[in-house]
Amino acid sequence: MSEKVEIITGGIYEGKVVRLKPFGAIVILPDNSQGLVHISHISSSYVQNVDDHLAVGDIVHVKVLTNDKSSGKISLSMKDVAQPELMQEREAAIEYEQRRDRGRSEAGTTFEEKFKEWLKASNERQAGLNKRNKRR
Repeated sequence: MSEKVEIITGGIYEGKVVRLKPFGAIVILPDNSQGLVHISHISSSYVQNVDDHLAVGDIVHVKVLTNDKSSGKISLSMKDVAQPELMQEREAAIEYEQRRDRGRSEAGTTFEEKFKEWLKASNERQAGLNKRNKRR
């Protein structure tokens, strides 16, 4: 038989996302209880859509913020705990973007170069407008 796990406030557990709601994600914990990761506790960055960060079936690490045994409500946080699998995905995405940006810079289309060109053209237009206004 499996050993009974007691969910304690402040504890860190591995759970599985079983449902997504507009306001957060429902995660099942090792003792088969369910807790809510509110949208504000999914990531330290802004989360507009829960679906952009989580999917049903994802295995996540959560910290128990509150465990109200009388009501059975458990509040969870993901942003207080490192998410190894999710971090690997983010690192891969960052690496891809860096490779893509290196390719752009080799082609001479970096943001800085485009900004310099725009600034030069803008200054020339402004100088022309200033000359026209002085003539009046």
